[in-house]
Amino acid sequence: MLQKCEGIVIRTTDYGETNKIVTIYSREFGKLGFMARGAKKTNSRLSAISQLFMHGSFLYMKSKGLGTLQQGEILSSLRSIREDIFKTAYVSYLVDLLDKSTEERKPNPFLFELIYQSLCYIDEDYDMEIITNIFEMKMLAVLGLYPCMNKCAVCGNHEGHFAFSIRENGLICHRCYEKDPYRLSMSQAAVKLLRLFYHFDLNRLGTISVKRETKKELRTAISLYYNEYSGLNLKTKRFLEQMDRLKGLL
Repeated sequence: MLQKCEGIVIRTTDYGETNKIVTIYSREFGKLGFMARGAKKTNSRLSAISQLFMHGSFLYMKSKGLGTLQQGEILSSLRSIREDIFKTAYVSYLVDLLDKSTEERKPNPFLFELIYQSLCYIDEDYDMEIITNIFEMKMLAVLGLYPCMNKCAVCGNHEGHFAFSIRENGLICHRCYEKDPYRLSMSQAAVKLLRLFYHFDLNRLGTISVKRETKKELRTAISLYYNEYSGLNLKTKRFLEQMDRLKGLL
């Protein structure tokens, strides 16, 4: 039975001399895996559409296991991502995080829109670090993680000077600082952005400009939270951190 879907290629694995196993995240059906026969051949009609990060319309033969990719039409190539090593590193991490956080055939149109918009923004030269931070905060709910971001996690107060507490699972106000001596003291600008990224609709993103010091605070808080609660250990994340260190030397 032939089916059609819109999706983004989030993983490819070579299979034999000429074939690929292609994983896409689709708008209609969630994550799907396909056998793309002959896709490694340069003259194959599947060669272009089966490339990593490609956004396309896919026609496939459905089966209980891996479907078989029959043909595809490129909707947007997101070319600048593949032409920039830093963009490639960031987007590799985003699709890996999506891949490792989701099961196959679990439809979630919100998630498709999230990854699609994130890739488009990076392709269009928006700030890669900030787009990544927003994506990470949005993925917490997918992982079943719900930090308290709209009030103090301890006393429930909405007003005050806030820090971020890994132990208390969210923001804590100055009245409750003694509850966590290991809290992350952050600038209130960083706290505001962390809260905004968690609740923010990515489609409404406008021009963004964040100080380097604030970016560092955001990256530290999000990374520590993921390390503590997510159970993920992604090679793409470690590679991205290496790339960031290299970028700092340039």
